Amino acid sequence: MPLMSIFNVSGSGMSAQSVRLNTTASNLANAESVSSSINETYKARHPVFAPMVKHFADMEAGVGVNVMGIIESKAPLQMEYAPNHPMADEKGYIYKPNVNVVEEMANMISASRSYQTNVEVMNTSKQLALRTLNLGQ
Repeated sequence: MPLMSIFNVSGSGMSAQSVRLNTTASNLANAESVSSSINETYKARHPVFAPMVKHFADMEAGVGVNVMGIIESKAPLQMEYAPNHPMADEKGYIYKPNVNVVEEMANMISASRSYQTNVEVMNTSKQLALRTLNLGQ
C-alpha cells in the first residue's frame, strides 16, 4: 500500500470520527429538551459508516471510511405526565428525546479514542517515511 494511501485511510477515519463526535455532542446538547408534541421532539441521531474499497489485481483492500449519512433513532420517545408544565399538550404530557446519555458518553469516548488512534497512525507513517528517506545518508 503506497504511503499516500495510509494518509488517506487515516484522514478519512479522522473525518468520520469528527462527524461522530459532532453528532454525539448534538445528542447530548438536546438530551434534556422538552416539547409539546411527538413530531417536534428531538430524536437521537447516529452517523452511518461504510468502508471505501478499492480493487487491486486479485484482491480488495479497504482504503478509507465513507460517511453514508446520519439517521434518526427509531427508539421510542419519553412521554411524561406533567400537566402543570408550560409545554404540556392538551392531555398534560410533555415529550423528551430518546437520547441515552450513558450510551452517548460511551460513544463520545470511543469516537475520541478512534480519532486519536488515526492521528497516531498518521504521525507514525510520517516518521517512517522520514526515516526511510534518511537511510541513504
